[in-house]
Amino acid sequence: MPKVKTNAAAKKRFALTGTGKIKRKHAYHSHILTKKSIKRKRNLDHTGLVASANRKAVRELLSLS
Repeated sequence: MPKVKTNAAAKKRFALTGTGKIKRKHAYHSHILTKKSIKRKRNLDHTGLVASANRKAVRELLSLS
C-alpha cells in the first residue's frame, strides 16, 4: 500500500499541541489592517483550536490517525 502524503498547505497552517489538539491561526490578520481596530487586531494575534466539527478533516489532511 502506498504512503499517504501530508497536505503541504495544511502542514504550514496547523500545529499539534502536546495533548494532541490541533492549533490554528485566525484569519483576517494579513492585510487591510488600517481600518481594523487595535483591539480586533490584537485578538486576531492569538491562536485558537480547530473546532470539533473540523477536527477529523484536518487530521486526514495532516495524515494523522
